[in-house]
Amino acid sequence: MIKIEELTKYYDNVCAVDKISFEIKKGEILGLLGPNGAGKTTTLRILTCYMQPTSGNVSFENFNIYDNSLEIKKMVGYLPESAPIYPDMLVYDYLNFVADVRGVEKTGKEKQIKELADLCGINEVMHKPVIELSKGYKQRVGLAHAMMNNPEILVLDEPTSGLDPNQIIDIRNIIREIGKKRTVIFSTHILSEAEATCDRIIIINKGKIVADGSTEQLKEKNSSDYLIHISLLNAEFNDIKKSLNDISEIKDVVLKSTKDKIVDFNILCKTKNDIRSEIYKKIKNTDSIILEFHTESRTLETIFRELTRES
Repeated sequence: MIKIEELTKYYDNVCAVDKISFEIKKGEILGLLGPNGAGKTTTLRILTCYMQPTSGNVSFENFNIYDNSLEIKKMVGYLPESAPIYPDMLVYDYLNFVADVRGVEKTGKEKQIKELADLCGINEVMHKPVIELSKGYKQRVGLAHAMMNNPEILVLDEPTSGLDPNQIIDIRNIIREIGKKRTVIFSTHILSEAEATCDRIIIINKGKIVADGSTEQLKEKNSSDYLIHISLLNAEFNDIKKSLNDISEIKDVVLKSTKDKIVDFNILCKTKNDIRSEIYKKIKNTDSIILEFHTESRTLETIFRELTRES
């Protein structure tokens, strides 16, 4: 349904998006993941025709972003990270205003507003000023705004940013419900959100796609790798890391935390073989005390860190 081809965007001499290409199927819930500055928001702004790329193209069936931007905007509902809502208006008045702007027929306007209020869970705040709402409710009103004209495609930029855990679960459930009838594309920093909500995940780093697939596919892609978690008492991490680097099957040693003379770190092994005995021998030669020593299954978080952390 949506085809992105060699999409590139420069801000002066800085490349924000670097020749990325992928397709999005109709009815898919796609999550864009990546660290700050990876190019997620720029990609979404180009997809929604709020920004033109330096080069490349995006096509929605028979429409492209250069010649058919107005037609595409009619197909797409867009919620930026900060919902652009007029703070002094009542929620009902605001949605009524949005319905008029989006060309919703008067005969069906009340029904559309009521259905969106039910879906987004905002019935109890419909007669409150927007300025009095919590961020969670503002995001819900923003979702109702984005869906006012029944778009085929919904694009959400960090929809759960700054929300508390209960609000995050509420927005997640709404996205799942929306995804039953529409194509949904959203960016997020919350890896558990992507894992719980998305049919497919694309990880972007420094403007390039570094992973693309379902959570299961991403985990299986490097199935020969595995993690070992170690917790040591009275250890110097840099000394331990230096000694472990002598083991050729070790890909990386990553510090997780240090507290009260306890050092927690992960070892990424680039082999199917069990090398714990070799690691144990190295640690045994130090004055450290082993508190934890076990293998860990790969998670979306570990995959994300491997693909996006600086060298």
